[in-house]
Formats: sequence, structure tokens, C-alpha cells
Amino acid sequence: MDDERIIELFFERSEQAITEVSQKYGRLMTKVAMNALGSLPDAEECVNDAYLGLWNAIPPARPKPLIAFVCRIVRNISINRYHSKAFEHRRNGYEECLDEFENLFGSRESVEETMDKKMLAGYIDEFLETRSELDRLIFVRRFFYMDTSPQIAEQTGLTSVAVRSRLSRIKADLKPFLQEK
Repeated sequence: MDDERIIELFFERSEQAITEVSQKYGRLMTKVAMNALGSLPDAEECVNDAYLGLWNAIPPARPKPLIAFVCRIVRNISINRYHSKAFEHRRNGYEECLDEFENLFGSRESVEETMDKKMLAGYIDEFLETRSELDRLIFVRRFFYMDTSPQIAEQTGLTSVAVRSRLSRIKADLKPFLQEK
């Protein structure tokens, strides 16, 4: 079923909307949550919470594209769960992503505060527009979906070493770009 029809089901308040989202995006949602949390039971709970979040957000929202909206909701729920007391002692994909960004911003606290600001997102979008499609894909897969280098390598056909090398170059170019802005 296409995304427009799924959104219409939400507007009709049909429970079929959740079923369709689950069939179309459920595996991706679980993967995003797993990358953040590293625990399948916790990831599944976040995905279920995301279904409720979608139900409450649509309507009034009419997201385009639906996939980005769905992933953002499950990602935010997963990150919030990560910050709960139960996860303070664990290290996972979210933690690794923050470590990589730490070098650009200085401290973990400033990373988390800065990443939420629309201005930074706009600058990153502007920077990514100057990069190749492959670089943009690698960057988004790493820092939005929190995929590991081997996962990105599998998706792109590159080696894991090549992915890490490209990420390193992208970050090296991003830092002065952001400092200039």
C-alpha cells in the first residue's frame, strides 16, 4: 500500500493504518531502535510506542515522506529510552554516534543540545547538498539511522574500511564548514 493511502487510513482513524505501517516499515523501525538500544525487547517496545506516537500525530500531521516521519518518531523514542536510568551503563550505536560527533562540538552535552537545534540541521543539510549521493547516504545511514560501518558497507557495496574512510573525510570537511557558519 502506498504512503498516501496509509495516511488516509490514519485520518479515517482506521486501525488498519497501524497494520500497514507495521508491514511496510516495521523491520526498519526495529532496526533503528536496535541501533540505538542494542536490545531487541527494548527495541520492540519502542516500536510499539512509535505506533501510538503515529496514531496521535496523524492527524493533524500529513507527513511527506512518511518513512522519515516514522523513523524520526521511533528514533526519538529510542533515544529517550536510552537516556532513562536503565540504559546509563550500556554502550551502543547511539553512544558511538555521539562519540564521533564529540570531535566536532567539544563535549557530549553540547552535542545533544546542538543536535536538536534546527539551525544545525539546516547547516548540515546545506553541507550534505555539496556532497555526492553516496556520501549523503553514508552520512545519513550513520548518524540518523545509527547503522554501523559493516551495515553501511553491505548496503552500499563498499568495504567497511572504505565506509569508515569516507565517514572520516566527511566529518573532516564538516567540522570547518560548521565552524565557518
